[in-house]
Amino acid sequence: MTKEKERKMFVGVVWNCAAELKLLLTAILFLCSLITILQFMPSRFSFTSSNFSTCISTPITPSTAFIDSISAINATSIPPPSTEKDELLKNGVIKRAFNPFGSAAYNFILMSAYRGGLNTFAVMGLASKPLHVYGKPSYQCEWIPNDDKLQSITVNGSKILPDWGYGRVYTVLVINCTFPIPVGTENGGKLVIHAATNGGGDTKFNTADTFVGLTETEQDFINFTAEFNKPPKYDFFYCGSSLYGNLSPQRVREWLAFHVRLFGEKSHFVIHDAGGIHEGVMAVLKPWMEKGYVTLQDIRDQERFDGYYHNQFLIVNDCLHRYRFQAKWMFFFDVDEFIFVPKKSTIKSVVDSLSDFTQFTIEQMPMSNKLCLEEDRGKSYRKWGFEKLVYKDIKRGIRRDRKYAVQPRNVIATGVHMSQNIVGKTTHKTEGRIKYFHYHGTIAERREPCRQLVNATAITVDRTPYAVDATMRDIAGTVKRFELKMIGSVLQRTRQ
Repeated sequence: MTKEKERKMFVGVVWNCAAELKLLLTAILFLCSLITILQFMPSRFSFTSSNFSTCISTPITPSTAFIDSISAINATSIPPPSTEKDELLKNGVIKRAFNPFGSAAYNFILMSAYRGGLNTFAVMGLASKPLHVYGKPSYQCEWIPNDDKLQSITVNGSKILPDWGYGRVYTVLVINCTFPIPVGTENGGKLVIHAATNGGGDTKFNTADTFVGLTETEQDFINFTAEFNKPPKYDFFYCGSSLYGNLSPQRVREWLAFHVRLFGEKSHFVIHDAGGIHEGVMAVLKPWMEKGYVTLQDIRDQERFDGYYHNQFLIVNDCLHRYRFQAKWMFFFDVDEFIFVPKKSTIKSVVDSLSDFTQFTIEQMPMSNKLCLEEDRGKSYRKWGFEKLVYKDIKRGIRRDRKYAVQPRNVIATGVHMSQNIVGKTTHKTEGRIKYFHYHGTIAERREPCRQLVNATAITVDRTPYAVDATMRDIAGTVKRFELKMIGSVLQRTRQ
């Protein structure tokens, strides 16, 4: 083929594809023009080279929530005016800068505050554990009268850490505010707390957070003095720890019937729901709530703050101070534990014999949570838990946890197994007078507890010796009849 023929062929091809070439050139011109225009648009509509993986990417419009969250992050990330920078000193040393943002934990999280007398208050809350472990925070209590003619009065608050260092991010703190004179006797007022870090966390600063712990009206004070001066409404009062998990309605049913019968008509039970009161458990509590024996409190919000064991030390201290003038004796134990007194005595006769003490502790009887008698085979599902779990751990030389009771008017702060902040004496010598049977783990299981049937009065399982103790089994029938008498057959179909 000659060069002249090749030239004519090329021109022919171009001429035949003229329309396609025009379209391609137009598209390229349009894209170039668009890119040029975008360079002059506001920055929030601009595109960088990373936006063009091939030619041009389609922008994704962010949601409003996303934009708000980004704005919030940007706002908190802006350094304060006093932000320091690295500095070159005259001696040639580079002085590095450290700029803090945010905080690791709140200084104080207020749960409650209660008057404890004419001149004293208790404030319950959570505080930063590192602040108390490594720093020396302090607290001032200020009473501000509603009457402008009266002056405010300020004292140093006494801090108590009743959880013995068990806290996690937060530790439990009770602030005792005791003034030299009665306060709030006229027109009411406010209890204001000034919580100072004293350099804890950042030694360069001593920051203080001020908050109102308690607001009291004149009528509030009248109500308090009336309760303070009259005899307690209840002989026996139960302050429960935080309840959580998938609890067994049947075990809760048994526990309530047993203890209402034990403590009698002048008793009351405060249950704290940290997530464990589901529909089945609520059905068990309801009849006793309607009878006036049970108060249920929703404390699930405390889960926001990382403290020890669902902040149970905080909860029992709130219960102590909230009800301290309503109860003669206040008991602290768990819902898998059953208080027992010998047949020839009553709970009243026992506490009367211990009335010289502010506090007494109670000996534990640890029971197996899976061993049952062979004679119950095929009918164990009809028996109550404390009726069929009859094997007691008899291993010697072990220090076991004790639970306790107090005369609450003489207690400043309390714990889970005993109080270390009381006015008066404590006794641990209660053997033979009162004890408690502990069915560890049974409250959290939604199944039949009898998993091993035994035809023996004694047995060793996993190196632990057990022996039959039928103490609780013998009174099961009496408790069942008591429940039927008190609330009828409403709970007869309760499930595990």
